[in-house]
Amino acid sequence: MTARTAKSKWVQISYKGDDYVFAGTALARAWPALHRGEREPWPDAARLEALRREYPRLATRLLAGLAPEALTTRLTDAWRAFHRGDYQHAWNEGRALGPLGSLVAAKAAAVYTSYLEEGGKRAEALLSEAVAGVTEAATLLPTLANAHYFQAYALGRLSQRISIVKALAAGHATRIRLCLERTLQLEPRHADAEIALGLYHAEVVGKLGALAARLTYGASAEAAVKHFKAALKLDPGSAIAHMEYGNGLLLLQGDRGQPEAAKLYEKAASCKPRDAMQWLDVAQARAELD
Repeated sequence: MTARTAKSKWVQISYKGDDYVFAGTALARAWPALHRGEREPWPDAARLEALRREYPRLATRLLAGLAPEALTTRLTDAWRAFHRGDYQHAWNEGRALGPLGSLVAAKAAAVYTSYLEEGGKRAEALLSEAVAGVTEAATLLPTLANAHYFQAYALGRLSQRISIVKALAAGHATRIRLCLERTLQLEPRHADAEIALGLYHAEVVGKLGALAARLTYGASAEAAVKHFKAALKLDPGSAIAHMEYGNGLLLLQGDRGQPEAAKLYEKAASCKPRDAMQWLDVAQARAELD
């Protein structure tokens, strides 16, 4: 991405009020609920110290040249920006903060390009840079579950932008599956990885057909449903889990899936948003119903 593109104005989210500001200690209190889907640990000094012990040769890269206290403060600020819907700040700050910052940057880029960015080339540039950042993080810190997950997440959103056919030809499908499977090896209760794997199976089957999908990529409708159900069990209040399950049924079943998909959209629309991202998820579910 060019410097001009990175610094250009981002579309601002339009919700009203201050429900998602999470000032001061409010973010720490809300963290378990906010991160129930992807199980990201709170980025405090204990977390940084544990990673420094695990990867002593990477201490400088890990801390992005900052003192541990300064990195903790800036990481929590980047996540606070993400949760209130200031995706530009979350992106810029995350990209400046090394491997751990690349996670919040990738999530900000993926959510922003999914809901707010209409420009195709700009979205692709953001997502490509996000993928590069978390790929480096996963290479440096291979036991970091969300480095693998956010690779898959950003790459999946990029694949949807460039078309599933082009994504399959580029080998994205296999890479996404491997990243998600690694995520679940490292964090078995990762609901968002279950959602993404469900969508992976549904999109491949929907594009190639059941037989070709199974033979070429090991994808199946049964696996898609299994992963969607696992995600809902882990995070039953997730609007996006209901939404993507509904989307998956439409990919797998076409018109036959519409009645069940509508019920899932209704459940998504009735979920209580925990932050700005989930506010966007719920708004999208309501738009689908309308």
